[in-house]
Amino acid sequence: MGILVGKDTRLVVSGITGREGSSHAQQMLEYGTPLVAGVTPGRGGQKFQDSVPIFDSVAEAVEKEGVNTSIIFVPPPFAADSIVEATAAGLRLVICITEGVPVLDTARAVKYVEEQGGTRLIGPNCPGVMTPDEAKVGIMPANIFRRGNVGVVSRSGTLTYEVVDVITKAGLGVSTCVGIGGDPIIGTSFVDVLRMFAADDQTEAVLLIGEIGGTDEETAAAYIKAEFKKPLFAFISGRSAPPGKRMGHAGAIISGTMGTPQAKIAAFTDAGVPVADTLAEMVQMAKNR
Repeated sequence: MGILVGKDTRLVVSGITGREGSSHAQQMLEYGTPLVAGVTPGRGGQKFQDSVPIFDSVAEAVEKEGVNTSIIFVPPPFAADSIVEATAAGLRLVICITEGVPVLDTARAVKYVEEQGGTRLIGPNCPGVMTPDEAKVGIMPANIFRRGNVGVVSRSGTLTYEVVDVITKAGLGVSTCVGIGGDPIIGTSFVDVLRMFAADDQTEAVLLIGEIGGTDEETAAAYIKAEFKKPLFAFISGRSAPPGKRMGHAGAIISGTMGTPQAKIAAFTDAGVPVADTLAEMVQMAKNR
């Protein structure tokens, strides 16, 4: 079954006529994702690839095509408005791929999503969500995925792709892969995704990829210790990063004693979660469980 996306997804691509939006929309279509609409203001009435209708607004796409999921590829200055628009239209899931969204814009959008209720925001600055053989809603390379029972949740886009490749080569497969995003403010946390994996019959074990900065991993460790019962294995990237040095993106920064890899590893160890030194080791732990 997987989580978040699947055969019942009806996807709209915001920014479908842009360079990134059109390229990834084509890849999602080729994978078989139920992509039923695109949105670009001023392009209403046109079609993408002669088959996908384009609308001027998400509300119109909901009315005409019954969309329930949005993926956002619009430029950073307008991404928060796209999140708000999709939420106001009543979509159940909004995935914002856009990187470089101003933090205050994200804070405003996340607050709006929380106040409205009923919409799950993934991102911004994330690779999206993938349920193999059902739906690819993001920028993850589809060819490395194989369907299986290992759930993956990660803050890092590149490491997400790498660990999935290792999973496949190890003869395992993925139930759903979720990239939650690496910005300081995001819509969905590790705990949010872990709760969904806990309730998903297909997911038998979980791999969690964290990194330096913030306290989301420590919060996840506390939840795992108290409630999560499925096998879970972790990896923390950025262990060699010096304090005050940003590594990779906006969320990966150590401030004082907060967000250090040592604190995250200690939290997971206290929760009984094995922490691997490499991605390959983490996958082997899952295989040997």
